[in-house]
Amino acid sequence: MENTKKMDWDDTVLPFQLDKSDIRGRVARLDNLLDRVLEQHDYPPLIEALVAEMTALTVLIGQTMKLRWKLSLQVRATGPARLIATDYYGPTEDGKPAHVRAYASYDEDRLDENADPFSQIETGYFAILIDQGKGTAPYQGVTPIAGNSLADCAQTYFAQSEQIPTRFKLMFGKSQEPGKTESWRAGGVMLQHMPKASPFVAQDPSNETEDGLLTAADMLDDGQQENWSRVNILLDTAEEIELIGPLVSPTDLLTRLFHEEAPRVYDVQDVEFGCTCSEQRVRDSLSIYSAKDIAHMTKDDGMVSADCQFCGAHYEFDPKTLGFEATKPAGNDG
Repeated sequence: MENTKKMDWDDTVLPFQLDKSDIRGRVARLDNLLDRVLEQHDYPPLIEALVAEMTALTVLIGQTMKLRWKLSLQVRATGPARLIATDYYGPTEDGKPAHVRAYASYDEDRLDENADPFSQIETGYFAILIDQGKGTAPYQGVTPIAGNSLADCAQTYFAQSEQIPTRFKLMFGKSQEPGKTESWRAGGVMLQHMPKASPFVAQDPSNETEDGLLTAADMLDDGQQENWSRVNILLDTAEEIELIGPLVSPTDLLTRLFHEEAPRVYDVQDVEFGCTCSEQRVRDSLSIYSAKDIAHMTKDDGMVSADCQFCGAHYEFDPKTLGFEATKPAGNDG
């Protein structure tokens, strides 16, 4: 396969459906997007890995939503990795890419470089927030941190909050092609049992996991459970290099894994790094403060500054123009 063809799949999400088993899914491949997300900050390797995994999850989940505006994932935790936050902005029109940004907050002196990234979270919660824009009420679903990865947390969220059996298989890390600099790549597959075919049923105590979380057996009848188990076994055969690419295309991967399940693919969705911050948005966010509050924010040079946590953009303002007590510019009757 020619290199130009291989790269066509980078920074894309391919939706698919397995017609014989009532299961839908997504295949994601991230390359430049992940580099753009991570280059905004000088994160330690443990935090880079967590942000990479969260970004891959965000892309896969975001494409399943019929979004008019934004989906956000958040982890707030007691461990050294205090916060991991991502935003997915749906395409503004058909044929346009979705935009993704990500940010992490952490205590560097508490990080254990000899431990795995997920252990740096410890306890806390995993949340999904959906904001469909002006005139709608935002939705938020929250579940405790569970399992051994952020993917496990997302699976728990869908089981507990949505009662939809969901599975993620992800791969992410740094790679280096001959003659090129080292760069981040990520890839993965998301599976979900179709909602119309998976009505929630009463939980059978015999199907509980040790931590009491719902399993697919609680949500599916016998026939559906057989389909779900079979497709998950097939997904387990996917190799890391097949998930992350670029040598195996998503369509070839689906054919290899699920050819007997009658896979059907839909239009591919492009994704790229994008931040919505702007001078006016920052100014608007400061409009809730009084002149006294603004004075406390003013630096020795007489200016108020703000940095975007997601993209690193730096803004500076004259304090006299900020806050709800600011003098309006001449000629502004609004």
